[in-house]
Amino acid sequence: MKHKPTPKREAIQAAVLQATEDLLSGGASYADLNIERIATRAGISRTAFYFYFRDKRDLLMRLTEEVSRQLYAEADRWYSGSADPAGDIRDGFANIARLYEQHRVLLRTVVEVSTYDQDFARFWRAIMRRFIDATRARIESEQAAGRAPAMSAPATAFALVWMAERSFYQLLEQPEPFPADELVDALVGIWIRAVYGR
Repeated sequence: MKHKPTPKREAIQAAVLQATEDLLSGGASYADLNIERIATRAGISRTAFYFYFRDKRDLLMRLTEEVSRQLYAEADRWYSGSADPAGDIRDGFANIARLYEQHRVLLRTVVEVSTYDQDFARFWRAIMRRFIDATRARIESEQAAGRAPAMSAPATAFALVWMAERSFYQLLEQPEPFPADELVDALVGIWIRAVYGR
């Protein structure tokens, strides 16, 4: 049986996670970021770091899990359903865009590390799978209710979720070609046409 973390443990873990994101935002690259520097920034010893985290990959995974939890909470506006699917999709994407801006360095790091670390790549795909599965379930629900046309729900969900993820990532990666709210408008239009055929 898992025990609830003590307040001290939670505080130290939070400090380490915050220190890592601060260092990344301050210009440190993930590849060059060492445990000593993270621990010092968090106000703990290197030995203490390993009491809370297995290694740097475990640390990045924990950061990613926390941000993905926030992203999923926004996507869940549509997954949970309401009488205004277009409004739910728009509100969700608008808030997701803000989270991408708030955690831009971390989310850029997540995608970059997933290109060369196979264990982390599997971890990231598993997180994305949660969004894909929820999108597929909502599409199937809309089809069953007669609000969405016949289509492959799994393939459509796969395409829509990865398209959104890549679009937000690319908006972070290059000189902003247009405001984020224009990307939100585009994504909403694409999702509504793809799911509802209108």
